[in-house]
Amino acid sequence: MTKTKLDNPRASAPESRSVLKIVFVTLFLDLIGFSIIFPLFPDMLEYYSLQEPQSGFFAAFFSTLQSLTHLLGMEENRWGIMVLFGGLLGSLYSLLQFIGTPIYGAVSDRIGRKPVLLFSLVGILVSYILWFFAHDFGLLVAARLLGGIMSANISTATAIVADVTPAKERSKGMAIVGIAFGLGFILGPALGGLTSMIDLSAQFPGLADYGVNPFSMPAAVAMVLTVFNLAYVALKLPETRVPSARSHSHRSINPLTLLRTEHYPGVTRTNLTYFLFLLAFSGMEFTLTFLAHERLGYGPGLNALMFLFVGFVLAAIQGGYVRRKSDVIGPRRMTLHGLAMVIPALIIVGLAGYWRSSPVLYVGLFLLAAGSAQATPCLTALVSLYTPEDDQGRVLGIFRSLGALARAIGPLFAAILYWSIGSTITYLLGGLFLVVPLIMATRLPESDGTKHIS
Repeated sequence: MTKTKLDNPRASAPESRSVLKIVFVTLFLDLIGFSIIFPLFPDMLEYYSLQEPQSGFFAAFFSTLQSLTHLLGMEENRWGIMVLFGGLLGSLYSLLQFIGTPIYGAVSDRIGRKPVLLFSLVGILVSYILWFFAHDFGLLVAARLLGGIMSANISTATAIVADVTPAKERSKGMAIVGIAFGLGFILGPALGGLTSMIDLSAQFPGLADYGVNPFSMPAAVAMVLTVFNLAYVALKLPETRVPSARSHSHRSINPLTLLRTEHYPGVTRTNLTYFLFLLAFSGMEFTLTFLAHERLGYGPGLNALMFLFVGFVLAAIQGGYVRRKSDVIGPRRMTLHGLAMVIPALIIVGLAGYWRSSPVLYVGLFLLAAGSAQATPCLTALVSLYTPEDDQGRVLGIFRSLGALARAIGPLFAAILYWSIGSTITYLLGGLFLVVPLIMATRLPESDGTKHIS
């Protein structure tokens, strides 16, 4: 029978491995559902522009952006406006994540990880159901809004990893999260690109009356995966939060209060480094499909292959290099190595769009994936190592919340730059901007991974 609670402050090795496997499967399935939409964004916006050319939410918003273009005296660029439209939609999703994530982290310190994880999965399932029936753009927006506010599972899963791993193995534990990300991003976009070729509204025309659309099949796959994930967590995941730690938790419904400067040495600087890194990275990540579509003629299928490549490199680097070498190199040095690789990566991707060269693009994508595969899990591990055990949920919630805030601002700023000055200069500026978090990371405290800094 599956246990419902881990009684010891730190799980035994077999218990820890069992929980990490569950967290891995949970995040893997969730990231498939989350990333299944990535290669579809350009074509989805084109679809809704044809569905609502004169009326409806899409037409009204697109007309507003056109008016803004004229007001600023800019030459009208329909594709640039589409990118800006997509950036606004992506930013809104992450803004809601920013609001919800630290609250869920604090609540999980009080009531436990499992109920928070289950609650978020139920909300995500409802968001996929709305997407499945989103014949009009307004319902798609509602689905994305709900998905954003309910996406607390990543920060909760990170807290679970911190609960069951000793300090000296924290980088390896956080690499599990990164591997799940990598593999999820391999299969998710690939499934999105492949299943978008199945148009349920064309095969079963009667379903169109209920809102079924050409992109409902990817939504259906995400729904099925989330149902399985929900059942798996309910039946298999034990509660990992140390009971004695709950009395020391601080709960606040104001995310800005949770983002105050931390008195644990290293935490605030690590948070800001992560925030600035993701600010540039998320802007690239969101506009990448638009660049590939505009400059290289990529559709959902080729975009899916692009994400497949990135996910494969992420998983290979984190599984084969970060997990084996993080103890030797140390999370701080590995963070520096990763950030240093992402700077030329963004510049190369921008030049690939300028030269319309797929081989150059893939060189940039390799460096991008290899760099982020090192930086993200090691920054997460550093925050955890700098934080006392009884405050892991709240502090990691703040860390993830800053990531969500960066993902709310980054796509919007990148879309505005793309709209106003084009893709090439946007990516060059993104690469130069990353010099700032790289310099900040050089001043992070050392951590030998054997104790918390407090």
